[in-house]
Amino acid sequence: MATNSAQVDALRWQRMKVLDDGFVCLVDVMGDDQAIVQAARVSYGEGTRKVSDDRGLIRYLMRHRHTTPFEMVEIKLLVRVPMDCWRQWIRHRTANVNEYSTRYSLAIDAAQHTAPGEWRTQSTQNRQGSGDFLPEDVGAQLTAAEQAFLDSSRKLYEQRIEQGVAREQARKDLPLSTYTEAYWKVDLHNLLHFLALRMDSHAQYEIREYARTIGEQIVAPLFPLAWEAFVDYRVEATHLTRLDREVIQRLMQRLAETGRPSATEEDFLAVQDASWAGLKTCRERDECLAKLRELGLVCGNL
Repeated sequence: MATNSAQVDALRWQRMKVLDDGFVCLVDVMGDDQAIVQAARVSYGEGTRKVSDDRGLIRYLMRHRHTTPFEMVEIKLLVRVPMDCWRQWIRHRTANVNEYSTRYSLAIDAAQHTAPGEWRTQSTQNRQGSGDFLPEDVGAQLTAAEQAFLDSSRKLYEQRIEQGVAREQARKDLPLSTYTEAYWKVDLHNLLHFLALRMDSHAQYEIREYARTIGEQIVAPLFPLAWEAFVDYRVEATHLTRLDREVIQRLMQRLAETGRPSATEEDFLAVQDASWAGLKTCRERDECLAKLRELGLVCGNL
């Protein structure tokens, strides 16, 4: 019997709200933390040791990127998600999907609404991302216009249906904010990869909310050992490249020579990789500096 059966029973078919009218819902699960270690040991039945041994093995597998044992576990979800968000979601081509069809059925009468305080500016540093929030008075105007557009598009769709237009054609002017639903079945390895990308701060807020809900409310209670390792080695880890490591070595040597206890951004620029020097903008250099600040190796500014 699975060690997470009680958690599965408690979570199954529970609709966890996301955004204004979306949700994620656990449908079924195959496996648990123990299934991961059994697969790693090529063992079945009672082929596990102590929980502490299982924890150590799962952490080893995650740390060294031995992914196959995590593929032995599968999760099936039912999700309701705005179509624009679903476009990003479906790009992860590592799951089995069956989506609600607006050719066979009437389109779901729900669309994502944006509250006045939720409108975001375009990021000046990331072409595909958001920046700060717009003033709420501006947001109020945008929200009112959005509501009028959603009402109009839905009315147009329903008029076409009433006039006998085929559903596959009547739907063509529905906005991307319209919700769709889908069954999504994925193994744990590919689900964790999805979560690592979509929980990241650079991901779009809307899909980040879905990923966070799936991770924290479904994966964490069902696979506590795998989730702990995932958070430690993927979500909250700092990965150093060869260039990062060489910059750190030169930075430590510079501090040793000057006798100063901490480095500044000026020190960092003095020891940066030669391929970055002279570039007005360099994302790799910025990422390296951010890592060093996070590690406490660069504390001051110019």
